[in-house]
Amino acid sequence: MPEKKRKNTGFKEWTKYSVNCCSGCSNDCLYCYAKGMAVRFKQLKADEWPLERVRQKDVDKKQKLYDGRVMFPSSHDITPSNIDACMVVIGKLLSAGNELLIVSKPRLDCISAICDCYSKYKNKIIFRFTIGASDERVLSFWEPNAPGYDERKLSLEYAYDTGFETSVSVEPMLDVYGVVDMVKDLEPFTTNSIWLGKMNHLKKNIKSDGEGIEQAVRVIEDGQRDENIWRIYQELKDNPLVKWKDSIKRVVGIEAPEEAGLDV
Repeated sequence: MPEKKRKNTGFKEWTKYSVNCCSGCSNDCLYCYAKGMAVRFKQLKADEWPLERVRQKDVDKKQKLYDGRVMFPSSHDITPSNIDACMVVIGKLLSAGNELLIVSKPRLDCISAICDCYSKYKNKIIFRFTIGASDERVLSFWEPNAPGYDERKLSLEYAYDTGFETSVSVEPMLDVYGVVDMVKDLEPFTTNSIWLGKMNHLKKNIKSDGEGIEQAVRVIEDGQRDENIWRIYQELKDNPLVKWKDSIKRVVGIEAPEEAGLDV
C-alpha cells in the first residue's frame, strides 16, 4: 500500500493559520514557493513579483481571535516598503488576543520597530528568522535582495536582547556543509528552536535561466543527498533547540504529527 501523503507540511508544521497583507516580495528568492504559485496560477508575472503591492483591504480588515498561534506573514516578507502596513496588521492581531509567529528574513530596522512598538506583547510573540546560510555569496545568489547574514544575526540578537522569544528557520538549507557551524553561531541568541529543512520542489519553483542556476541547483541536490542529511542529523540530534522539518523527518525516520500546527 502506498505511503499516506502527509498534509501537515510547509507552514502547517508550525501553525494552522497564516495572515498576509502584501502581494509579491522584494527579496525575489529564486526558490520561492509563493512566487512559483503566483506565476503558475497567473496571479502575477515573474517580473512583477519583486514589486511589492500592499493589499489595503487586508490591512483595513478587522482581525479575529484564532484558536491557535497565527503566522505572519507566510507569502511575503516584512520590508521597508510595507513595514507600516505590517505594523498595523500585527497590532490588530495582537489586540484581538492572538499569539503570533512572526517570520522574516529580517531587516534590523523593521525588527527593531516591531520590538519597540509591541514590547508589552512579549508573551504573545515568537520571532522566527529565516537564515539559510552564513556564506554571503550563497545568500546573495539565492536571495538576491534579502539582507545578508550579519544583518539577520543582528536582528536575532536584537529580539533576544529585548526579551522576545526567538527561533530560526534554516529552510531551505542553502549551504549544507556549513549548517552545523551556523547553528552553533546562532544558538546563543535562540530561545525557542532552530528548524532545519531541505529545499523542496526545485524543478517546480526554480524557473530562472540566469547565469549559474543549473550548477547551483546541482550543488543543492548533491548537498541534500540522504547521506548528508544523516550526517547533519547525527551531529545535531542531541541539541535540544534543533527541530526537523518534514523533508528531513522522512529521511531519518521521524514520525510526523498528524495534527497541524504543533510546532514540533
